[in-house]
Amino acid sequence: MTFNSPISQYIIIVVISGVLSVLLAIYAYYNKTNFTGMKVFMWSTILSAVYTFAFAFELASDSLSEIRFWLNIEYIGMPFIAPCSLLLIMHYVGLDKFIAPKKTWGLFVIPAITLLMVTTNDYHHLFYKALILRPHVPTPMVDVVPGLWYYVHGSYTSGSMFASLFILARHWKKTKAVYRKQLITLAIGIALPMLGALSYVLGLTPLGMDPVPILMCITSALYLVSIFSTSLLTVAPIAREHIFESMRDGVLVLNLENQIMDFNGAATQIIPSLTPAAIGQRLEDIWKRGAESGAFSFGVDPSILHEQELKWIRGGETYYYRIRASNLLKPNGQLAGKTIVMIDVTEHTLLQNKLRHLAEIDGLTSIYNRTFFMEKSRKLLSSAHQTGEPISFILFDIDYFKQINDRYGHSVGDFALQHVVSICQQTLPGSALLGRYGGEEFAICLPGATLADGGQAAEKLRMEIAGNPLYSSAKAITITASFGVAQAKSADVPLEVLLSEADIALYRSKHSGRNAVHLATDDQVHANEEK
Repeated sequence: MTFNSPISQYIIIVVISGVLSVLLAIYAYYNKTNFTGMKVFMWSTILSAVYTFAFAFELASDSLSEIRFWLNIEYIGMPFIAPCSLLLIMHYVGLDKFIAPKKTWGLFVIPAITLLMVTTNDYHHLFYKALILRPHVPTPMVDVVPGLWYYVHGSYTSGSMFASLFILARHWKKTKAVYRKQLITLAIGIALPMLGALSYVLGLTPLGMDPVPILMCITSALYLVSIFSTSLLTVAPIAREHIFESMRDGVLVLNLENQIMDFNGAATQIIPSLTPAAIGQRLEDIWKRGAESGAFSFGVDPSILHEQELKWIRGGETYYYRIRASNLLKPNGQLAGKTIVMIDVTEHTLLQNKLRHLAEIDGLTSIYNRTFFMEKSRKLLSSAHQTGEPISFILFDIDYFKQINDRYGHSVGDFALQHVVSICQQTLPGSALLGRYGGEEFAICLPGATLADGGQAAEKLRMEIAGNPLYSSAKAITITASFGVAQAKSADVPLEVLLSEADIALYRSKHSGRNAVHLATDDQVHANEEK
């Protein structure tokens, strides 16, 4: 073989192709963290290098046995290139959920069988029925008589390449113009070798040689140019599916008729009735089914374009979601539909509720603390003044509470406070407001109650407390309480004045022997109010 022969020149180009593949593999190795599919690209270029270098040695071989040896080496790389390219494209467009390791191994089963078939062909001839040296050529070259698996391998390789091109074409419209040069480069990198393989099978190539390695030289050069000009495989678009499905928030897409057009996986976790059959159904129908099944207990109005925070009951547990509806516009600005985003704020809301509980509730008795009781009472007092309804207040404390602590211990004293609160909750009307005023003293607000009504409520409560002893260590402890009642009889009377009058009445109950109820008398009403 002379240096100037067509075969020698062909070999040089093939070797250059292999060198470019090695350079791309090295680049991919040092940049494998820049893009999720870079490792696949690295293996694809390594396999391409194995294939092209082995093909160069095949062309330089002097005998049929040498050609057979290098053919076996070629098939270490060549069958695996097409599925690697398919994986690379799937990574590039963001179809990561379909390419988990357990799923992708299946792509390499047929290439692995192809490699086995080639290396063991002498025993079964299922890949090559025969390899025949071509007559009347200046250098040894072979003609192939294909076997059954040769066609299986060719079909699988072509199918993988067509699938890659289909995925790229499908994402063309979804890809911004700035990334389309990258898509074109990837498409050429797949289409050129595929066309070369087709022309080789049809016998349309010069000297009947495989043009794919030379075409791979062109595609490798394109990859290198695109890497440095458009940051191919380092600055890649993130496909809509990848963003949509990776969102932790549930997303619903509606058309102008409020029909469900799309939803992501997070939405199905929130609304169990969201199945593929829900596409095309109206949102209110899905909401109705969810409410009937107990999945959630509220409605949503997609016409409202602001946030709503709603309580969600699912599987016996309570969740909180911030529902955000917004318009979906076409590129020309016309309304195309709406999106509803469901953001899980359960942890944040529960923390807020806990902090609110700590700020409002007495830790021992689980009723309102003094600060919050005063705040709520002022609002009720103001409302009563506006409507002209009566309102009364009761102050009471437990008689001889210090003796209970001293005799039985503070733990029993705590039980005594909880015992009295329990009686109050069972005896007082639902509209009553109960708060711990301090120590063993409690305050009650009775909206709609006159002084007489307040006195009757206090008397009933006094009798219930005295008639229900606290049982501790099999011992009954009789508890009594003293009460003072006051009513707001003039407008805009301060709450502090009313509670002061109730406190004076309470003081009279204590000094009259305790376990009693006293009302603020008419001549004492608002006596402390400034004239």
